[in-house]
Amino acid sequence: MSASESSPSYVHGHAEPVLRSHRSRTAANSAAYLVPLLRPGQRLLDVGCGPGTITADLATIVGPSGVTAVDSAAEVVEQARVTLAEAGAGDVEVRVGDLYALDLPDGSFDVVHAHQVLQHLPDPVAGLVSMRRLCTPGGVVAARDADYAAFTWFPADPLLDRWLALYRQLARAAGGEPDAGRRLLHWARQAGFAQVTASASVWCYADEESRAWWGGVWADRIVNSSIAQQALATGAADQDELQAIRQAWQRWSVAPDGWFAVPHGEILCTA
Repeated sequence: MSASESSPSYVHGHAEPVLRSHRSRTAANSAAYLVPLLRPGQRLLDVGCGPGTITADLATIVGPSGVTAVDSAAEVVEQARVTLAEAGAGDVEVRVGDLYALDLPDGSFDVVHAHQVLQHLPDPVAGLVSMRRLCTPGGVVAARDADYAAFTWFPADPLLDRWLALYRQLARAAGGEPDAGRRLLHWARQAGFAQVTASASVWCYADEESRAWWGGVWADRIVNSSIAQQALATGAADQDELQAIRQAWQRWSVAPDGWFAVPHGEILCTA
């Protein structure tokens, strides 16, 4: 997921706790809906590749060549190059680029994939149109995005409710749509795709290790990322409130019966 792709401001930014979260993503936990369609020798474009962990897995399946990864943030592209080299993912081309204006020929790829990208675009339909342009006729355009309004957790905490409302406010102010998951099928239809398979899957954090990780990541992100900077700069929250939300995340992370579900929408579109 990591692409600002012409958004006025990528709401998450690229602070360490954000990249810690992004580096946890794999094809197994973030692209399982796509993996059955992948074959060796396919040409694949990964849009918004972030630090490259999903790209590495996809390249291992379709490689050893013919894979291109793109992100709009130069510093993240460098990290992706390191990740791919360390994973031995083959000859992957990694470049800085804007999805709306990628300097690549029409029909260059059999598969065009984007994870957690469309939610950050000011015009996600135009993003899908660009992905379709880059895909060979009969190829696959695949996208997966979270749906923040559908996040649910236990035990209840009004400060976590406040966290969610604050995030959705900031994401929309940055030009995105945080509740993208439920809109993917609609966006794909608007982009002109006639054949679309829509599905959903979740990340679930409900054991001691995953609670500690998820709660710890968000406890850090709410005070040490672009989310915090934008909240403070716009007056959407102050330091005291952000610290209170951080403490709520810390409480949740050690709750013995804590449970958190992150639903995602998914689409597989025939170009």
